[in-house]
Amino acid sequence: MEVKETSIPGVVIIEPRVFADSRGYFFESYSQREFEEKVGPVHFVQDNESCSTRGVMRGLHFQRPPFAQAKLVRCVRGAVLDVAVDIRRGSPTFGQHVAVELTEDNHRQFFIPRGFAHGFAVLSDVAVFQYKCDNYYAPQADGGISILDTSLGIDWRIDPLQSILSEKDTNHPLLKEFESPFLYQND
Repeated sequence: MEVKETSIPGVVIIEPRVFADSRGYFFESYSQREFEEKVGPVHFVQDNESCSTRGVMRGLHFQRPPFAQAKLVRCVRGAVLDVAVDIRRGSPTFGQHVAVELTEDNHRQFFIPRGFAHGFAVLSDVAVFQYKCDNYYAPQADGGISILDTSLGIDWRIDPLQSILSEKDTNHPLLKEFESPFLYQND
């Protein structure tokens, strides 16, 4: 796998080595050993999958400490624009984001450390989205910032005002109204 750094340290794009021939393709989607060597130590404990239709936007979600989650995400069918927003108080990149298109054809994966809000927009007719988490889901720790917050400067590549959102996702605060539970730690 090839790890590509982004504009925010710790947030990386992973491109697997894909072996294709007349039968189709094969790639190793995850290796704990290689991930730890190239990205860092993370122990994933839960895998999740969602299926959504064109125009669905999910996010921008996070889990509050002590239930915070790092995520390794990928799109196995269709295409999504995936986004991570730095919500760590005191971070030099607070409020900035990284966006990457994840598709069934590019096989990219996106690693989002703890301290980031995460969301995606579905660009294809249907998208099946998978993600690994390094902590178990805890509903009492759910948090989010508004996916419609224009101050974040995210080009979702679909019209957010015409998107399909859950009721929960329409009620998250704007970043400027948000008190983050995460503190930036410069290691």
